[in-house]
Amino acid sequence: MRYSSSTTAVPEVPNVPRHVAIIMDGNGRWATRRFLPRVAGHVKGVEAVRTVVEACVARGIEYLTVFAFSSENWRRPEEEVSLLMRLFVTALEREVAKMHANNIRLKVVGDLSRFDAKLQDMISAAERKTANNTRLTVTVCANYGGRWDMMQAVGKMVAAHPGIGEYTEEQLAPHLAMAYAPEPDLFIRTGGEQRISNFLLWQLAYTELYFTDTYWPDFTAEKLDEAIASYQHRERRFGRTGEQLKK
Repeated sequence: MRYSSSTTAVPEVPNVPRHVAIIMDGNGRWATRRFLPRVAGHVKGVEAVRTVVEACVARGIEYLTVFAFSSENWRRPEEEVSLLMRLFVTALEREVAKMHANNIRLKVVGDLSRFDAKLQDMISAAERKTANNTRLTVTVCANYGGRWDMMQAVGKMVAAHPGIGEYTEEQLAPHLAMAYAPEPDLFIRTGGEQRISNFLLWQLAYTELYFTDTYWPDFTAEKLDEAIASYQHRERRFGRTGEQLKK
């Protein structure tokens, strides 16, 4: 299924967001405050992902997208990047069977060509195994950047429609990395920072933004409920006036 952009059509406004997107920030700082190595924070962060996945299922959320590794994260110390890659492999080994048993679909989006062959094969196998699951779609953005997403989509669009002088959103949309999902209703960033950091730049055009000082390893189902409660108090106008919504 392909979804239209919120700049071309007014989407439904569900009381519980259909799609939640999260920048899981603060793992390293969580560990540093406890005099632990940064990797301990990333390990704890994986547990938080599991908690939030379960909470999304319980609340009827249909799509959860998490920013696991940005295209800019390669700038981090080599040892930390290596540990993150190994943690990714471990998480796939431990979690995919559980996700499949619970009717959860897994997608991984980003420029996966930079990952080693073993990890690429594991990602492909996990996606195939869970492809027909319908309870919740969990998307992991890995080596992903919003600008990369738009550029690769433009390249595919031009290849599909050669010789055209002007292009439309409708022609671009099917080539975006997350064309299979509606645009996020709610964006959450943990860790106290208040920026989007090259995450889903196209898709977040009309998403409600929520920032919390809570570090990701401490983000619980209750914290998710706080974010949803904030979302439920927003007036989502999509270019219309408040008076129009009251009619």
